[in-house]
Amino acid sequence: MKSIVAKALFNSYSYVEYRKLITDLLSEGKSTGHQQSESLTNYSKLNEARMNRLEKTIFISEDVISKLQNLDNHYIWMVISEGWCGDAAQILPIINKMAFASDKKVDLRIVLRDENEELMNQYLTNGGRAIPKIIVICKEAGIVRTDWGPRPKGASELITAYKKEFGVIDDKIKTDLQLWYLADKGISVQNELMQIMDDIKYNRL
Repeated sequence: MKSIVAKALFNSYSYVEYRKLITDLLSEGKSTGHQQSESLTNYSKLNEARMNRLEKTIFISEDVISKLQNLDNHYIWMVISEGWCGDAAQILPIINKMAFASDKKVDLRIVLRDENEELMNQYLTNGGRAIPKIIVICKEAGIVRTDWGPRPKGASELITAYKKEFGVIDDKIKTDLQLWYLADKGISVQNELMQIMDDIKYNRL
């Protein structure tokens, strides 16, 4: 396993620890990350409410549960995230439930982007430090197999089309993006992650 990945894993959080970190920081009027501002703290507050809701409403399909429990190896899904990230707030509760449903085939670990700059720089998206980013690690082999993120294909296409037309990422598209996630109900994340796990299983990656 690359030393950069191993170092990040050593300083990673479980989902419960990550949620507690965000809550504790919010109680001090702070967010995760090196940069602190009122807007980032407000995003973190909004995201905490979203995650609370999603934890109660998201369901993992029986087909996905079956596939997770029949993975050929044990895996770590290491997610690069921050508390203020809207996409991460939408995606983390889904993959946490997927990991829980996997019968210990998947271990979810979370690392903070700003505390792991060297790692983040290995997983840029179009040259940018977009998150969340899921790094899939095979436990048995100790190697990174692939990565996924920062958002499902449909959400990415929505952002790309809006930016092409209007040239900016503003509050309008941010609202549209959250509505997309609401309508999707976590299905795209489940399907796309299981596709890459199938690709690993059948040596297509």
